[in-house]
Order: sequence, then C-alpha cells, then structure tokens
Amino acid sequence: MANEKVIQLTKDAFEAEVLKSDKPVLIDFWAPWCGPCRRLGPVIDEIAEENDGIKVCKVNVDEEEALAQQFGIMSIPTLLIFKNGTLANQTVGVQGKQEILDLLA
Repeated sequence: MANEKVIQLTKDAFEAEVLKSDKPVLIDFWAPWCGPCRRLGPVIDEIAEENDGIKVCKVNVDEEEALAQQFGIMSIPTLLIFKNGTLANQTVGVQGKQEILDLLA
C-alpha cells in the first residue's frame, strides 16, 4: 500500500524535493526484492504519518540507478538524512523507529 505522505523520489525531482526543502529530509534507498527493505518500509511509513516536520522520500535503486550511484549506495536499505540541503547523517541496514528519529534530531 502506497503512503501518500512518502514521496517517490527521482533524480529529476531531487533538487526541488531535497536540496531546497525547508524541512529535514529522510531518504530511504530500497528495492522491492530486498527483504530487509520490506521490513523497514512500514517503519518509514509510520515516521511519515506521524511527523509533519519531516519530509520522507523513497528511492527505488533499480529505477533510479543514477541517484544511487551519486550517493555511493552499495547496500540497501540505506537511509540518508538531509538538513538545509546538506547530507547530515546516514545509516545502512534495518533500523528501529527511535534510532531513525534520533538521526533526524
């Protein structure tokens, strides 16, 4: 089920959605075939639903290879946190909701 609060990010929309965002941005690099990504998905959706002060985006690495390469994504799931247009934090692997929120703080 798609979450309307989660933006499906493309390289064409990256600057407008991430670099020019006035909110912190959480980006989930994932793929549909990735088991850990599927486990993390509901956590990402929950964060999007509960936190209006955060922009939540997902990047399907199979569809947006250039964006994955731009950020050197070697393993998924990878989460990137941008603040004021700058990469502020990142983590690889399944994280708990509180760990992700702590990265955004």
